[in-house]
Amino acid sequence: MWQKTRDGRWDVSVTLGPTNLRVDGAYEALSIANDFLAGLLFLVGSILFFWKATETAAIWCFTVGSVLFVVRPTIRLVRRIHLGSAGGGEGEAARDF
Repeated sequence: MWQKTRDGRWDVSVTLGPTNLRVDGAYEALSIANDFLAGLLFLVGSILFFWKATETAAIWCFTVGSVLFVVRPTIRLVRRIHLGSAGGGEGEAARDF
């Protein structure tokens, strides 16, 4: 569930059974999801390369995963620009991920 904090940031809270996962900031949540998906695509691509019949699918997994690795610094850049325009402090900008 997305929740807006008093200082205008968006936080994510996900309940998985008895466990509650809370991620501060929408940019951090987006970065984590991006990293997880990129890693998953590389893992799936690696497995698909074992068989000749699935080689093309493996290549696509690697290609999309590579694009996601380029998206990560883009997320960081957009976050820093957003913090700068919103008057975010040095402490917040230093908490890069």
